Amino acid sequence: MGKIIRHKKRIFHSLKRICSVLVVLSMLFIGVSVSSSVSFCQEKKDKEIGYDIAVSAISIAVSVQDKKGRLITDLAEQDFRVYENNVRKNITYFSHNYDAPLSLTVLLDVSGSMALQDKLKESKEALAYLLKYLVDDQDEISLLIFADGEVEVPVNFSKDKEKFLEILEKTEAYGQTALNDAVAVSPDFANKGINEKRALLLITDGIENDSEYSPDQAIEVARRVDIPIYTIGTKIPMSEQYLKDYKRSEGVTSSSIVDSLERFSTATGGKAFFVNYTVEFIMALRQIIQELKYQYILGYTSYISPNSEYRKIRVVTSKKSHKVRTREGYYSGENKDPR
Repeated sequence: MGKIIRHKKRIFHSLKRICSVLVVLSMLFIGVSVSSSVSFCQEKKDKEIGYDIAVSAISIAVSVQDKKGRLITDLAEQDFRVYENNVRKNITYFSHNYDAPLSLTVLLDVSGSMALQDKLKESKEALAYLLKYLVDDQDEISLLIFADGEVEVPVNFSKDKEKFLEILEKTEAYGQTALNDAVAVSPDFANKGINEKRALLLITDGIENDSEYSPDQAIEVARRVDIPIYTIGTKIPMSEQYLKDYKRSEGVTSSSIVDSLERFSTATGGKAFFVNYTVEFIMALRQIIQELKYQYILGYTSYISPNSEYRKIRVVTSKKSHKVRTREGYYSGENKDPR
């Protein structure tokens, strides 16, 4: 009887040991499974988080005026509110420094129509005044000229104002006007300026007759670069008789020229001026440089879109009476040619 009991005890202990081993193995298996599951979930979560925190820094130049058009120059960061697609964004960067240097790109129309009515001559005189009296020694300036579907760079960004004036004086008018094409490609060049305050100054009579881009397409390309376009339309032709000798499309009218130039500026946060005399030209340049000097630079972050997505920007101040001007929006994601 005792032998049988001892034998049963041995079987019991053996079974107990086997069960213990099985329990340990089961726990190890479960541990591996749980660990794998946790690892997979964590990896998935990391990927999701990695996507969510992919952000870009958005910088916007802002000008503020009162009801009478006078610049407001004493605002602080807390006076601004920034909205993207009507969602308020936290301002992560703020700068307002009158003495900060400028990077200014002049985009000058040198097509054949600019030779008429002294338009190119008066443009040169006004630009000479700009370099001698309005820009500072620390400011850099570049010159782009366009005609016959080409945009050339006679003067790259430089503080050498004498070189700019020397080359400008030798520039002559020729060929057709590819205004829309020039507006489409120039902001990307202007964005290469080294200073935080950057702008493109477009000088033209607005007669379009040689572009592959439409005005809408040019605007869409310009929106992809954070560069305000300030436009000076010089001696816009008001006579249909005058226009018909130069325009390529029946849709080109005096009012359509004005509308296109204003839209180039409005969409990018700049401003359009229309002049007929050198003194008006110089006054427009004075206003442009003063506005650039008094600009507020605001920054915020936003998620990057996997696709090309246009996002609207709206900036308001603590006073409803203030008129705030900045770019209308920007594209997040891959830049695509809108043609």
